Amino acid sequence: MRYFVTIDKQTFEVELAQDGIRVNGEPVAAEMVALAGTPLRRLSIGARSHVLHASNGEEQGMWDLHVDGEHFIAEVVDERTRAIRAMTGKAGAAHGPKPIRAPMPGLVTRLQVEVGARVGHGQGVVIMEAMKMENELKAEGGGVVSRIHVQPGQAVEKGALLVEFATDNG
Repeated sequence: MRYFVTIDKQTFEVELAQDGIRVNGEPVAAEMVALAGTPLRRLSIGARSHVLHASNGEEQGMWDLHVDGEHFIAEVVDERTRAIRAMTGKAGAAHGPKPIRAPMPGLVTRLQVEVGARVGHGQGVVIMEAMKMENELKAEGGGVVSRIHVQPGQAVEKGALLVEFATDNG
């Protein structure tokens, strides 16, 4: 099965076959193992090991990924979906300023913005502690902070709305 994975505007072709995994045509030695009693996985790629938490994003094909404390948004589409988009001229979802939601239950430890602040794509907005790891939640697109729903020290559930944005017209 072939998938196209886009992270930070870079697309990777990932092929999962019986003889192994290929990324952009190159074989990759990878293994993923669940960490018992947690929602975390240990992802080994070659000699490197990473702690991973993946959850469904707000839209189909979108994933919230936390790898070693870094937050990424990934879009994953299969060959068929990609071909249909190419034929119809429809691209993926628009990447405007989306609200930041808690990817898992945790504790807000720090806010890196205030209402009215302009943020750029990938800029850190909220620091959350979850599963004894600190996670920086970043803006998916440029915008202006319009509303902050949490404060440092506040416990939040998965999916809780943390920060909202307005389109940056300046």
